[in-house]
Amino acid sequence: MVLACSEEDVAAVDLGSGALVRLRVDPSQSSAPSFAPFDVVDATWAADPERDDLAQPEAVSLDGAPEAVGALRGRRARRVLRRLVAPVEQHLLGFPGMSAPYWEFGGMRPSLALVVPSRGPLLFRRSADHSVWARFGWQRSDNWLPVEDRRAVASLWASRRDRLSGRELARELGFRPHFLVVTLSRPRDGHCYKIVTAILPRP
Repeated sequence: MVLACSEEDVAAVDLGSGALVRLRVDPSQSSAPSFAPFDVVDATWAADPERDDLAQPEAVSLDGAPEAVGALRGRRARRVLRRLVAPVEQHLLGFPGMSAPYWEFGGMRPSLALVVPSRGPLLFRRSADHSVWARFGWQRSDNWLPVEDRRAVASLWASRRDRLSGRELARELGFRPHFLVVTLSRPRDGHCYKIVTAILPRP
C-alpha cells in the first residue's frame, strides 16, 4: 500500500508482513512511478538487489516497475496504519536535527516514519530560496523540515500565500491532514536529510 512517491523511491507498506518498505525502482525505467496514497501495487523483488544501504535499511530494489492493482480505504487502511505510527521517542528517525553525515548510519535507525503530529502541520515558503517547508510538533520537539510532496507544494503555490495551516491548509489540500510521511534522503553532499514526502488524510 503506497504512502508516498518521490524521485528516489516509493514509500509503502508491505501488506504481507505489515512492515514499512522503500521500493527502489529499476533506474532504467523511463519515468518515476506516480501513485496516489493508499493505492495497492504489485511489485517484484529484484533477483540481484542493490547492496545494503545502512542509511535506508527498509529499501528494497525491484525488478521492473510496480503496477497498481487497487486501493485500500476506510477501516482496513486505518487498521494497517495504526500499527505503523512512529512511537514517541526523543528524536524523529533516531537522531536530532534535520540531517546527519552518511557515514554515521549503521543500519540500526529507521529511515521512514509515519508520524501523527502533536501540533500542526504549518506549511510555509522560505523567502530565501522559495522552498516549501513544514513545521510540526512531535513529542516535545519542534520540527522544521523541507517538503517534497508535490500535491502539498502545489497547494501552497496555488493559494498565493506564504503559509497555510489549520482550516486554510485543509481547504487547499482537500482534506484534513492527519499523518506525515517523513523519510531520510539518499546522500546529498555527504549528508542524509529528513524530508516530509507526504501529508496524508485519515483514510
